[in-house]
Order: sequence, then C-alpha cells, then structure tokens
Amino acid sequence: MTCRLWPALFCLGLFSAPFLAAETLHEERSLYRDITVTQEGNRRCLVFNVHRGDRNQTCMNTADPERLVFEYAKMTFAGLLLNPNPQNILIAGLGGGSLPTTLTKLYPEAKIDVIEIDQAVVNVAKRFFDFEETVNVKVAVNDARVFVKRAGLLEQRYDFVILDAFTGDYIPEHLLTEEFLEEVRAIMSPDAVLVANTFSTSRFYDHESVTYQKVFGEFFNFKLPSSGNRIIIARNEALPPRGELNAVARSLSPRVEAFGVPLLEYPNRLSTRVDWDMSRRALTDQYSPSNLLRDN
Repeated sequence: MTCRLWPALFCLGLFSAPFLAAETLHEERSLYRDITVTQEGNRRCLVFNVHRGDRNQTCMNTADPERLVFEYAKMTFAGLLLNPNPQNILIAGLGGGSLPTTLTKLYPEAKIDVIEIDQAVVNVAKRFFDFEETVNVKVAVNDARVFVKRAGLLEQRYDFVILDAFTGDYIPEHLLTEEFLEEVRAIMSPDAVLVANTFSTSRFYDHESVTYQKVFGEFFNFKLPSSGNRIIIARNEALPPRGELNAVARSLSPRVEAFGVPLLEYPNRLSTRVDWDMSRRALTDQYSPSNLLRDN
C-alpha cells in the first residue's frame, strides 16, 4: 500500500502531537528495494526508498493499532458496499498488512490469500506492524501476475479482490494491462468485487481508466479531496443502484467504525462519470507504461 507525498498535508500531521524527530527502527536492502521502518511519536511507518523520493507504504498508530491511518486504506473498504460478506479474498500487495489484518477482524471465517513479491516486506510486516499469518490468512511470496495466472489454471475463485501492489514509485506495469485484468476477471466469482488502488492524478490516468473500462465496463471511480489516491471498484455484474449502496452502508457502518472508516459518507462519492480521455489507448502487454514514457 502506498500514500502519495502530494500534497504533504494529506500524509503528514494526522495526529496532533508535539513534534518528535523520527527514529529509524529498521533498515535493509531487499532484492527489490530499500526498506525503512520509522517511528515518530505514535506513528510508525513502512517506507520504500525509491529514486523519486521516499514513499510511505503503511503507517500505524501504535497507540490505537486498529484505526487505519491513511485515507486510501479506509476508501478500500467501499468495495464492501458491493459485497458486504466476502468469504474468499485475494490481496495483491502486503505493505504493513493493515488491509488483511482489518479484514480478518471483520470476517474471521473468511479465507484470505495475500500475494507479496518481497519476503523482506513480509518479515517487516510481522515484526513491526502486528501482521500474522493464520489458518485462514496465508501469504504467497510471488509475483501477482504469476499467482493469478496459476490460480486461473487451478480454477480458484475469489469474491473480493484487492489490487494494491506498488513498487514505491507506481504500480508494476505488468499489473496494469488488459491481459492481466482479464486474468483477474477469470478468477472472480460471478458476484465478486474488484478494488484497485491507483492515483487520482498521473500520466497514466486516462490509459488506466480506458483499460479498466474495456475489461469490466462501467466501474465506480472513488476519489476524496483528502487523498491523492483513487479507488476503482468494478465487478462482473452490473453496478448496484445508489439506494442499495446506502442500505448496505447503514448496515455495515457500525462494524467498521472502530477502524476509522466513515462508510456512510462513501455511497454518494462513488461516481461512474467518465472524467478521462476515451481516445487513449488501453494498456496491454505490448503497449505498457514504458511505451508511454518513451513516447513522451
């Protein structure tokens, strides 16, 4: 999971506390990135050090570990408005583990598969962010594209899929393509929901949107002024009407309040308005973000 560093106000100052210098609790260089864990007051963060600047992947309030810190993490739970009782969950990207940890508390009987390419991230999540594997929660140290393709061959099905894999700078390009999304769609049960964490502004925004639209048709585009992220919510079936979303929000809201998720506010924020350039090309395995960067 990741939090954009613009504007800085979105990612900083979430707790009113005296200024304390950040303490480095852990540093290591994995096969994929430089990893740092910092502590500033009650705020503990997993940081991926990348060439465009550090990126906070997960932050936890150690005084109230259940309460989600980042707005985008809370926004992810808007997907539950379309499926309020998931039983087979797939999460691509672990970070500090806040999403599977929260979902486990909400749905203790649900089976949760987490895909994380970096064993070092798994180790840090367990050591510093209270993440635990259980009988129902398993981590596969693998590339998400490989895992999803294999799951399709094994005819595995999930009713709630979260795509939240970030390198630090952005989503790995092979997890942005039409072919990959078709592979994800193939492992989704008929009533399944896909929740994808992307950015509300990026040079890939139009291409991403066209790609998701091509695979899933109409989807919910979820943005908040307090976050630099956007959440794409899609499913194989037609999207539900607003009244149905509001009814689910009223029913589910008391269960997610402890995690700081203002679910009642979300239905009216879910938009199907096309705010992207429809003439842009869909991203494919042959035409990926690297092509866009080269063209520019």
